[in-house]
Parts: sequence; C-alpha cells; structure tokens
Amino acid sequence: MVKRYLRFDQDQPFIFLSALLAFLGILLGVMVLIIAMSLMNGFDAEFRKKLTVMNYPLTIIPKFYGAVNTTLYENLRKKFPSMAFSPYVASPVIVRRNSMMEGGYLFGVDLEAEARANKVLAHAVEGKSYKKFDVIVGKTLFDDLFLNDDERLMYIFTQAEPGGLTLTPKIKRFKIKGSFDSGLSAYDKAYHYTSLAALQTILNLPQSQYDGIHIFSDDPHKDIEKLQAYLPEGVRVKGWWEDNVSFFSALELEKHALFIVLMLIILIAAVNIISSLLMTVMNRRSEIALFISLGASEAEVKKIFLYLGVIIGVTGIFAGTLLGLSGLWILSNFDIISLPADVYGTSRLPLKLSLIDFFSIIIGAFVIVVLSAWYPAKKAAQVDVLNVLRNE
Repeated sequence: MVKRYLRFDQDQPFIFLSALLAFLGILLGVMVLIIAMSLMNGFDAEFRKKLTVMNYPLTIIPKFYGAVNTTLYENLRKKFPSMAFSPYVASPVIVRRNSMMEGGYLFGVDLEAEARANKVLAHAVEGKSYKKFDVIVGKTLFDDLFLNDDERLMYIFTQAEPGGLTLTPKIKRFKIKGSFDSGLSAYDKAYHYTSLAALQTILNLPQSQYDGIHIFSDDPHKDIEKLQAYLPEGVRVKGWWEDNVSFFSALELEKHALFIVLMLIILIAAVNIISSLLMTVMNRRSEIALFISLGASEAEVKKIFLYLGVIIGVTGIFAGTLLGLSGLWILSNFDIISLPADVYGTSRLPLKLSLIDFFSIIIGAFVIVVLSAWYPAKKAAQVDVLNVLRNE
C-alpha cells in the first residue's frame, strides 16, 4: 500500500505536489546545511592556522622586569627539546618612507631560533644571511610603501632620548632584506623583524634580558600545562587562544545560530509532509476502514503511513546529502568563488566538514521527519470504521 500511496493521483494532484515539495524542502535543507557548516568550519580552521603562526602557539612573558633572561631560555631548551624556543625584544614603531607612514611592532629576534618557531618567517629567511641592522617586513607593507630590497627604511621609536632642551624620539634606518607573507594583511603590515642585538642596542637593554620567549608546539594545549608546572614565579606562559577568545566564541555562536536557522528549512518541509499525509488519510478513509475491517490492527495502519512519511523524508535526506557532498567537491576542485586573500588568508573557499556536524545534520533531519509523520499516522489508525463504511 505504501507504493500505491506514493503514486501520482490524477484525481488528487495536490497530494502528490505537497509530498514533492516536502521532498525538495528536505533535500535543499540538508544540502545547504552541509555546505554552510563546511564553510564555517573551514574559515574557523583557516583563521586558527593563521593566528597560530603569527601569534605563536605559546609565549612566555615576565611578570616583572628581568624575569625572562638567558638562563631561563637555556634551561627551557634543555628541559623541553621537543619545542622550539625563540627569545625576543619588541618595541612599537612608526615606519616612514617619504610622506608615507605606518605604525607597527618591531621584533628583535635570533633569526635562526625564530625560524624554528615561525614557519612564515622560516620561508622568508631561507638561504639568506643577515647583518645586525637588517630588517624583514611584511609583504603588504612592502607593496603599500613601494619598497625595494636593500633600501633603507626609517624607523621612529616611541622611546625618547634627550636632545638639547627637549626629548626627541629615537630614529634608526634599517636595511630591508626581504619580506614575509603570512596571508593576513593586518600582520603583514604591522610586524617587522630585525636582529636581537640591534633592538637591544637601540633600546639600551642588556644582552641577557628579553621581553619574552616565543614557543612553537605541536600540542600547545597539553604543553602549556607542562610549562606552567616548570616555570618560576616571575614568569607566566599564555596560549595564542587567550588573545582571541572573543573572536572564536563569536564564530562558534554564529555557527550554532546558522545551524538552527537552516534547520528551519527542514522544519518547513516537515509541515508539507504532515499536510500531504493528512490529505492522503482523508482521501483514503474508505480504503483504510476496509483494511481495518479485514483484520488489520491500528499498529499496522499506523506503520503504513509512518513508512510513507519516512520514505519521503529519507529520500530527501539522501538526495540532499549527495548534492551537498557533490557541491563540496565542486567548490574544492574548481575556482568558482574567489576570495580576497589579504582578508581571509586564502583565495579559495576553505571547506571542512566535520563528522560531528555531518551526523548532527542527518540525525536532526531524520528526527524531524519521523516526528512529522507520526501525527498523520496516528490519525489514520483512529479512523471510525463504522461511520466511514456507512457513509462512503
């Protein structure tokens, strides 16, 4: 009987049309959910990857001046050989080329050690040698200021020094020896790298004192606990996520909100399943009554219409899943949509479908389908056999 009720009825075409709309609604809902969740996960993973590189997985910072020094650095290298450590000194600066000026941060680092902790910088310094007052700038700044390799670039420091009757900011010219490209313009414009000795000299800092230590770790969430247990009282370690909690919380909230909103498409399609099955029940009352009078139980009648609704819904879920996965394959392999790389960190759509999201979509849609088919099936089993057979 289930196959019979699925056929097109010329006398009642709206029943079939309602079922078709329900099928299409569930198909579109599942397809859009799969693609939308993949996009949200892809952007989340892309931003995490970029921020992890330029913010460093872990950073040791002092609680008071002098707490981060050469002794601590050497002890950490011996104690945790699986991690990469890079001491640094930092200063806010303003760079000037002719009439163009940009603010940013100048990091004094040991370039060899920093290359082990920063993959982006490692690519920029590979196969090159650097002198004391050489500097590496971001690609965005390099292009915006129309810079050239070996050109002298003026750096204005916020730290002032006496000059006659006034205080004047320190100014130093560095030679540009290349650029790095992190994929995010905000970092490429603001971050600059020079030698550790150069910045210590300009800021009048002792060679054994640092502003902090950058750390590269394959598992920062686990390694931060080991470091916290080892570090002395005068310093602390922070993870890259501590500076970006609000940003990723907003992304997570947006993902959940999008899931709920798009699930409404499936709910609307479920209404069509209910209306389609109810019209089928009303149109087939005499057949249902005859079926019951011949010995069919209420459970058997209910099962017929429950199966009918589930077949419509499950075929929509299956077709939507195929189309959604096909859409992901097309978007992953063909440059249909191009993004500004300096804003999003990639020129192609980042797509990542997690198993949790995938099964949440499938299970959520299936539950909605079953619930929407249950009420019409219940009404079919409650048909008054005597009244229907007497009147029809």
